[in-house]
Amino acid sequence: MLPYVIANPGVSVDELSDRFGYRRKELIDDLNLVFLTGLPGYGPGDLIDATVQDDEVYVDTADYFSRPLRLTPPEALALLASGMALTSAGQGPPALESAITKLSRVVAPEAEGGLVVDLKEPEFVELLREAVETARVVTLTYTAIGSGETTIRDVEPWSVFSANGNWYLSAFCRTADAERVFRVDRIREAASSDQSFTPPEAPPPPEVRYTPGEEDVRTTIRLGPTAQWVAEYYPVEDLGAGKIRFSSGDPAVAARLLLRLGGDGELINGPEVERLLADYRNRIQARYARD
Repeated sequence: MLPYVIANPGVSVDELSDRFGYRRKELIDDLNLVFLTGLPGYGPGDLIDATVQDDEVYVDTADYFSRPLRLTPPEALALLASGMALTSAGQGPPALESAITKLSRVVAPEAEGGLVVDLKEPEFVELLREAVETARVVTLTYTAIGSGETTIRDVEPWSVFSANGNWYLSAFCRTADAERVFRVDRIREAASSDQSFTPPEAPPPPEVRYTPGEEDVRTTIRLGPTAQWVAEYYPVEDLGAGKIRFSSGDPAVAARLLLRLGGDGELINGPEVERLLADYRNRIQARYARD
């Protein structure tokens, strides 16, 4: 927001709220916080001057926000290492590879390929990657995260990728007859078969996502104003009027979410979740009573 205000002095509070998704009170609170920040020294001349006059916003003494920041050598090296880690995990698009090449010339112009970032691959990654390349069905012994249940599944692997510190397999599960994303560290056994399959022309992008199944627990929840992030973070069905349908393999997932939301999340329908939620609340109250 700050570079925009610096480039457009006198911009209205309403325009900033619309452009950057602010509620009016949040915008004013952030501007008040900006007024207390600045460069080391933190004297009157070092702090950012943020003011609102006649519903118009002005930001001064913050010229370092008006242009792109320059990276220090450690920052540039950290950025380069992060980009190389992504490409090492097979998640580097052409644009990232091009950026890495350009950044390498600046950060390590004399490295000549000597700078290497590699991610340790867990068990089964090589087998799964080969199955993807040869379009071979793989039999998995898999333990689900939510329920802890271990099942044997035949899957058609589409891609193997790394995200959020974990490795995943995106595949079509013949057992569930649906797309699934498996965490590789939850795979107990994996064996490639002689069966081949025809991969889809445009498989889903390699990303962590949840695909509801018929056996999942459906919960209807009404979200308050500050809980709208749930609809963006989780794969939910928007029912309108602030209500969503939340699906999970384990009702405890929805119960813990509602407990976290507190008064900003209301359970509309879901008897299994309601029982768990009441139990969680009673146990927490009993703990505080003992203390």
